[in-house]
Amino acid sequence: MTASSDQTGGPRPAARTVLISGAGVAGPALALRLGRHGLRPTVVEAAPALRPGGQAVDFRGGTQLRVLRRMGILDELHRVRTGGSPMTFVDADGRELLHLPAEFAGGDIEVLRGDLSRILYEASLAGGAEYLFGDSLTSLTETATGIDVTFRHAPPRTFDLVIGADGLHSNVRRLAFGPDADHVTHLGHYAATWSLPNHPDLGLDPRPGTGSIGHNTPGRLASVAADHTDPARARAFLVFASPELAYDRHDPEAHKRLLRGAFAGLPWKVDHLLGSLGTADDLYFDSISRADSPVWSAGRIALLGDAACGATIGGMGTGTAVLGAYVLAGELSRSPGDHRAAFTRYESLLRAYAQDRQKGGDRTGRFLAPSSKTGLRLRNTLLSRRRILTWMLKAAKDATALALPDYPDRPANSPSVHVH
Repeated sequence: MTASSDQTGGPRPAARTVLISGAGVAGPALALRLGRHGLRPTVVEAAPALRPGGQAVDFRGGTQLRVLRRMGILDELHRVRTGGSPMTFVDADGRELLHLPAEFAGGDIEVLRGDLSRILYEASLAGGAEYLFGDSLTSLTETATGIDVTFRHAPPRTFDLVIGADGLHSNVRRLAFGPDADHVTHLGHYAATWSLPNHPDLGLDPRPGTGSIGHNTPGRLASVAADHTDPARARAFLVFASPELAYDRHDPEAHKRLLRGAFAGLPWKVDHLLGSLGTADDLYFDSISRADSPVWSAGRIALLGDAACGATIGGMGTGTAVLGAYVLAGELSRSPGDHRAAFTRYESLLRAYAQDRQKGGDRTGRFLAPSSKTGLRLRNTLLSRRRILTWMLKAAKDATALALPDYPDRPANSPSVHVH
């Protein structure tokens, strides 16, 4: 379906039911805020349950921290914070070339993605959100009074609004606005992460906050860190430069073959990391890409987070997604009879901010895996200078400032909780 304009001729009824695709970060954050404003959110997620663990994500600056406090989750995030993730780059013999402190990657507060998702999920349940796990949308048909939705497994239903909060490869965006090829730009690199046993041969310090150790060759980064919560486990993170590749995004064995081919024969601990791929059941593999949707809404459908304006890594997507959820829910509460006006204000408030943050993702692959020996030396030399590093940290924090309206909570009466 291509999303059409709203077909109602007169005043629009209040949007009461909202279907959200995606239970990562943006989806539960939106469900939480919608419940606080008296709307009834349903979240559909293709995975059978919330994904635990995962990479660390961070929040920076006063605006993001104020929104987390407004959502009522800041104190709980502080309780599960990682303490930051320093990054150390070494040569093939393990000698240090560059050390980046925890605040470089960890911002003001860093947590595991799985912990953030769980906290948002539990808070949204308390506000009456419904979750449909192990399912996905198959069609969207807009009518004069709502959107008829069919699911892969659940019976068809009708909602007042549908929100795509389902990431860079958004299913809602594909159904309503067109294929990935029309919205996603490959940025020249691929990234992968998975968990493995923390074997003594890895030489990792299991204490919290010790961060990752990585080794570069031109166009390649292989790194590993002790797990933040389980010292018996570790987490690998690999990046490599490549033109866009043809492969099945849903086939982990294809991903493993690509990684083995890209890193075969490299020194340091690479053989050990590649050897652990055989038993890895939580491999994440994707291109480092950027999503650019010309419009974030059409009719009764809108996009949120990475689905609208995201980057795989380095685009401050988590903080932007939470701000977006706060604004989108707030604007819907301000215009209960006119979702199109709410969608327009939401995009007007967030688009420029999201695009500025997103530019960081354009540089991530080149920073993590410079393409030449000269590029590697230049990165290591410049970032070893404290003055340059301090300037970069201040600029990153200043860039997150954004003036946002205050949206008073209007909780629903006696919400019910549904989980399927």
